[in-house]
Amino acid sequence: MRQTKLPESFREYFWDVDFDNLNQNKHSYLIIKRLLDRGKTPEIRWLLKAYDKNQIKNVLLKTKDLSRVSGTFWADVLGLNPNQIPCLQKPYFPIHFGLYS
Repeated sequence: MRQTKLPESFREYFWDVDFDNLNQNKHSYLIIKRLLDRGKTPEIRWLLKAYDKNQIKNVLLKTKDLSRVSGTFWADVLGLNPNQIPCLQKPYFPIHFGLYS
């Protein structure tokens, strides 16, 4: 990972953070997660060159807030068991107390 500043074209993916202070090395988890979920082909190509596959797998195996479509796609691409991907697990539903509890 030589470059630490993100390409200017990525700004649209990081609308909610200070883009100018994003660092490819320091903020790898956020960058990988955001691009896995929202990136288009050029961003994905950059992601696969910029980060080791194990780094990408680790993000996928930890994050719960990817879309199910993205989680399924990346589990397949990276050869991971969908049962290991947190965003693909059944959401938690609280027990409703009432007449039938």
